Amino acid sequence: MPILVILLVIVAAVFGPGLWVQYVLKRYSKPDDRYSGTGAQLARHLLDKNGLHAVVVEASPDGDHYDPEAKAVRLTPGNFDGRSLTAITVAAHEVGHALQDQQGYTPLRMRSKLVRASRKIERLGAGALLVSPFIGALTRIPALGVVMFGAGFLTLASSTLVHFVTLPTEFDASFARALPMLDRYDILKSVDRPHARRLLRAAALTYVAASLMSLLNIARWWAILRR
Repeated sequence: MPILVILLVIVAAVFGPGLWVQYVLKRYSKPDDRYSGTGAQLARHLLDKNGLHAVVVEASPDGDHYDPEAKAVRLTPGNFDGRSLTAITVAAHEVGHALQDQQGYTPLRMRSKLVRASRKIERLGAGALLVSPFIGALTRIPALGVVMFGAGFLTLASSTLVHFVTLPTEFDASFARALPMLDRYDILKSVDRPHARRLLRAAALTYVAASLMSLLNIARWWAILRR
């Protein structure tokens, strides 16, 4: 029984945040004509209001995010063209990151450096995971394969750690920047404000939820390699 409870807790911890985020984003994506302007138009409006004329707004299939190197707010097609509360709120969140970049917000700079470093580390980790079973078999030292697997797992998990460490950056973009902008420019319908807060919380947790799922994928990959 204790093992079953532990497994249930692990599953809830891994799947729970992601399911909640997806539920919230989907719930407020309807009606899709809630606002007169699209997410892209709102992002452009907020950027211009804050003097960020050089920052571009682009549609992207790779998730909603702000690219500090390209100076681009990127929105998924549904949020780029959408007029729902989700589209409006997510666009404001990503503009919040652009404001952080403009103001030299130190945690954002730190996160950008950590993300670049973690990508390199992840490639090394993937290689270590891939060869660890063969190393153990060739050297006939099982412990060596276990050590390599451990190193590979830890390096691949580095992105999860990065997102947890920089979680305050996400909450700052949502509640110290996006929500005040939505209030200042009178964007939201009054009844939508509490729902927008929930959406902004979900936007802040998106990366963490994705990172937790990546840990599950690593474990699944290892199980396949062990067969």
